[in-house]
Amino acid sequence: MIREFQKSDIERLADIWLDTNLNAHNFIPSQYWLSKLEAVKEMFLQAEIYVFEKENEVQGFIGLYENYIAGIFVQSQFQTKGIGRQLLDFVKDRKEELFLSVYQKNIRAVKFYKRENFEIRCENKDEDTSEKEYLMVWSRK
Repeated sequence: MIREFQKSDIERLADIWLDTNLNAHNFIPSQYWLSKLEAVKEMFLQAEIYVFEKENEVQGFIGLYENYIAGIFVQSQFQTKGIGRQLLDFVKDRKEELFLSVYQKNIRAVKFYKRENFEIRCENKDEDTSEKEYLMVWSRK
């Protein structure tokens, strides 16, 4: 089931966020992600977040700022079960256009978004990490 974020979800979402980033971005030092954790918890309160919950356990979430997808995060043991796609489809039903940034080295995520009809619009450099990233865009046809 997909539902709106509740303040009581913050710690669980923070755990999922950290776990997912550490696993997906092994090309970035783990200290970077650890140093961002408290700020990210504060950002959760400003974002539009939907969580995927099954049997009273939050297994993943998607975070948005208007039409910008800040990320789709699914706990490691629940990945490749369609949760990310369900979260993405949920927000696609509510938006006319979506965009995001994804690290080029996160090949799995780039493939996922391409498969979900996102197009690469340009290449940028993340100022914090110096890693190259793609700006990807989806729009309702």
